[in-house]
Amino acid sequence: MTTIPLARIHGIDDLRLDRAPPPLCGPDDVVVEVRECGICGSDLGYLAMGGLTGPKTPMPLGHELWGVVSEIGANVIHVATGDRVVVQPLSNGNNIGNGGTEGGFSPLLLVRNAARDPGSTVRLPPEFPQAYGALVEPLSVAQHGANRVAANATDKAVIFGAGPIGLSMAQVLNYRGLRDIVVVDLSDRRLDTARALGAIALRADDPLLPQKLVEHHGTSNFFGMPMPGSTVFFEATGVRAVFERIVAMAGPGSRICLTGVHKEAATVDLVMLLAKEVDIIPAMGYDREFDEVIAMLQSGQLDPTVMVTHHFPLSEIGAAFAMARNPQHAIKVMIDCQA
Repeated sequence: MTTIPLARIHGIDDLRLDRAPPPLCGPDDVVVEVRECGICGSDLGYLAMGGLTGPKTPMPLGHELWGVVSEIGANVIHVATGDRVVVQPLSNGNNIGNGGTEGGFSPLLLVRNAARDPGSTVRLPPEFPQAYGALVEPLSVAQHGANRVAANATDKAVIFGAGPIGLSMAQVLNYRGLRDIVVVDLSDRRLDTARALGAIALRADDPLLPQKLVEHHGTSNFFGMPMPGSTVFFEATGVRAVFERIVAMAGPGSRICLTGVHKEAATVDLVMLLAKEVDIIPAMGYDREFDEVIAMLQSGQLDPTVMVTHHFPLSEIGAAFAMARNPQHAIKVMIDCQA
């Protein structure tokens, strides 16, 4: 083939399916035939801001993916052609789909310097359902957040945001043994999915939300003032007002995991933060979590495909992104990169 399709951002809300040369595999590289790539909330954010590389350099997009190894360099020994793999997009500073030179919304993906980091292309077990492949990455984001706050079965968790990361967090926490997990959102579609995952679903615009948290998680007293007894909060919306609300309602000694990508500064009452001794713990990306998530999925204790609401061929990527922008109808939108 002389050229292949490659989705790239050319400016604000300007996503195009360009034609590009097929990848050339160097001695340390791996070429992956991408089977499926999910649309991430950060992809929508990149498109809204016009990308990370400037208007003169189109930005390749796509980082939640699995595929089949189609070619390996002479120095690659950890995978072989024909292996099914998930790609760790941040490995080796490649930043695949995140400002790097490659993106996963394409039938072929070059993974540079894979020989130097076997974790860049993680082989999937033979019995691993292929429908789980592109969900390893978002689940790893959730697992990293749970690791950062050391979430355990004794915690009482509240997740703000029932998008793919928030719902991934609900599954990760349930796997860790947490019960009475509360998920807060405005989308009825997404709250229904949270219920299907066994979570308690509450509307974000409910004026009685703090009281309902008390009903489910008990009370924590702060100088005689009753507050929700929730011990760990996850902010997965990227909305400033939501973060500020969490800080205000968090009880003494609780932890807040910041996983949403925020684009504006927030204001918090530092005296209250000090008095309550609340921990604010950011969690971005992942490091060791891919292997942990694959083992989790192999256990058979969760089915992340309940988050997947739509499938589109790569040729219809514009329609796919339009659907992904609609939280009332879509949660996780998948792209078949061979179609």
